[in-house]
Amino acid sequence: MEIRGPRRYRSIEERRGIVEETLKPGASVSQVARAHDVNTNLVFTWRRQYRQGLFDEDRQKATALVPVRVAKAAEPVMAKRRRSPSGKSAAAGTIDIDLGHARVRIEGTADPECVRVALEGLVR
Repeated sequence: MEIRGPRRYRSIEERRGIVEETLKPGASVSQVARAHDVNTNLVFTWRRQYRQGLFDEDRQKATALVPVRVAKAAEPVMAKRRRSPSGKSAAAGTIDIDLGHARVRIEGTADPECVRVALEGLVR
């Protein structure tokens, strides 16, 4: 029986390189996995993630978090409501806020005053 050391963490670049090696014509996933001392099933999982675009650098950069600070507005902010050609309000998108102890999701057009009051209540 062979005793191995602790698990090795593979970076995204390493995973991408191993997967791309398996995608070459005539390559065997099993042989590539053995060459890199990785379980074959794990390589197949990485291949599925690779096809889903989870190893793309652009995707990783797009999910970066930025710090946010809630401050009192000097004067009330009035939101202009845009109407679509059909006369109904157009959905403006989604805002996701994770405070650690609470998560807030606002979909559609959000009233700035309502958002401010909700966040102030959660921060306390």
